[in-house]
Amino acid sequence: MTTQINNPLHGVTLKALVTDLVDYLGFEEMGREVNIRCFTHDPSINSSLKFLRKTPWAREKVEALYLVHQRAIEQKKQIYKQP
Repeated sequence: MTTQINNPLHGVTLKALVTDLVDYLGFEEMGREVNIRCFTHDPSINSSLKFLRKTPWAREKVEALYLVHQRAIEQKKQIYKQP
């Protein structure tokens, strides 16, 4: 069994990852950063998930985008959690 201690994506579902990116960047900016149709033409989280689950190269690009923006995304989550 391989340990995932150093994997920053360990425990992050694809749905959570895409949802966080959409909340932080929006589909328009995601489409600019990762030029794939599921972000640029009639985007939705469900259609994006369907495409990304079947397309490893696109999923890798979206995961890399998430990692680049991860600190800002986490800060935004903390702001919304505060009363």
